Amino acid sequence: MKNFLFAIFLLLGVLCGRAQVPEDTTIFFVNIYPGSEIYELEGHSAIIVNIPGQLPMAYNFGVFDFNSPNFVYRFVKGETDYMAVEWPAVSFLAPYADHGRRVMAHELNFTSEQKSRLISLLKENVKPENAVYRYNYVKDNCATRPLRAVELAAGDSIHLAPAPFEANSSVPVTFRNIMRHYHKNYPWYQFGIDMALGSGIDYPLRRREMAFAPAELDKMLANAEAGGKKLVSRSFPLIDFPEDNAVEDATPWFLTPLAVCWFFFAVTLVVTVSDIRRRRVTRWFDAIYFGLLGLAGCLLTFLIFISVHEATSPNYVYLWLNPFCLLVPVLIFVKRTSIVLICYQIANFAVLLALPAIWYFLPQSVNPAFLPLVAAEMLRSASYIFVTCKNSEKS
Repeated sequence: MKNFLFAIFLLLGVLCGRAQVPEDTTIFFVNIYPGSEIYELEGHSAIIVNIPGQLPMAYNFGVFDFNSPNFVYRFVKGETDYMAVEWPAVSFLAPYADHGRRVMAHELNFTSEQKSRLISLLKENVKPENAVYRYNYVKDNCATRPLRAVELAAGDSIHLAPAPFEANSSVPVTFRNIMRHYHKNYPWYQFGIDMALGSGIDYPLRRREMAFAPAELDKMLANAEAGGKKLVSRSFPLIDFPEDNAVEDATPWFLTPLAVCWFFFAVTLVVTVSDIRRRRVTRWFDAIYFGLLGLAGCLLTFLIFISVHEATSPNYVYLWLNPFCLLVPVLIFVKRTSIVLICYQIANFAVLLALPAIWYFLPQSVNPAFLPLVAAEMLRSASYIFVTCKNSEKS
């Protein structure tokens, strides 16, 4: 429905007066390769229009304002309002050159009429009353918007070439797996994504959906077709750097989530063995660990039930991370509530024990670093049950 309304909106812009452009006007679909910031890891896209005798202009659909009121809260909630803006191409490209990011240009193989139509669409879209749109990380973003505008101007569906990930990957082509490919040097960022985003990013993608990542779209455009002819007449590097030149170096293996979480599991195992031998629960350890799990569960509660991000629900990680974990730090120091706490720990252990068995059948891929954390929680639940029962028998 959103794409339909967007198409109608753009077409109305064309009907509001389209002037013919000079024959030698050139229009380029440009793709910028990944940068070092987390919002740059899949790259960026824009359209550059070069009309003879005029300043080349860039049309950018990926502008946001960190300083807008309640930006962080609204972003987490899913109220991600981005803007489409027009500015001189030289000013648009300068930061990418400064940061060493590769920029590829694809000259559109358009007739004069198609060029006029696209320019009218772009100018209508950057008007102040139309510029703000509700951004969607994978379905309506800085790459999909200009691609849709090009398709409308072409007057026919765009048939993209196979994406590099589609051709070379041994894992299913999903939003999450494409993200993992581009986030491989940022494993903690991917750890957070795998925790916060649910099964909505794990279904097999159609080729058009793979274009959400500009770095993938760049390879898909070169041999794309529309209306029975090639969409692009030529492709060339506008700023020539290696594709991953601006990406930070890989995180050392011992600082990755998987290594850190297995180290935590080892510490938990030592504490648990000590508790069983002493017949005493290390309450401060459980209070801190379950407290952190509970706080993460509160965040997931917000994302699942309050946020309007379509990819945050359903999220089966909630079977593990949920606010019930906060019962442990609340009750563990109060002797009168031990019966409530042991009932929770028995139920929690049963759920955690079943989780690895059922996860294979759930439509959601999990981060490997979750396994040691789940195992550590199982150890602490089991040790509490064991020590409490043994002490009860002794009494």
